[in-house]
Amino acid sequence: QVQVVESGGGSVQAGGSLRLSCAASGSVLSLGYKGWFRQAPGKQRELVAGIAGGGITTYADSVKGRFTVSRDNAKNTVYLQMNSLKPEDTGVYYCLAQIFTDYRPGVGYWGQGTQVTVSS
Repeated sequence: QVQVVESGGGSVQAGGSLRLSCAASGSVLSLGYKGWFRQAPGKQRELVAGIAGGGITTYADSVKGRFTVSRDNAKNTVYLQMNSLKPEDTGVYYCLAQIFTDYRPGVGYWGQGTQVTVSS
C-alpha cells in the first residue's frame, strides 16, 4: 500500500515556528524525491521546498533562510521546519512523494494537505 500523510499544521503567530511531517508508506517511495507545496486561497499550488533522495534540497526564494527540509529515510518521512513564519506563508501544505525512477514534475503520490495559518 502506498500512502502519503501530512501532519503538523496549525495556527501560529508571525515569527513563530512549525514543523510539518510527511510520512510516505511503501518502499517504492523510500528513495524518491519529496516535495512540499502550498496553496493559498485563490492561488495555484507552488513548490515550497524539496529534497532529493541524496539529500539535495531546493527552496522557493520566498522561504530561503527560514524553512528547512530534511528526511529520515529509516522512517520514510520528510520534514519541513518552518521558522520566522509570515502571514503570507498561510495556506494548505501538501507533500509529494515520487518514485525514484519517475522525476516528472508533480508526478507521484500526494498527501491530503495540512493547513498552516500564520496570523499577524
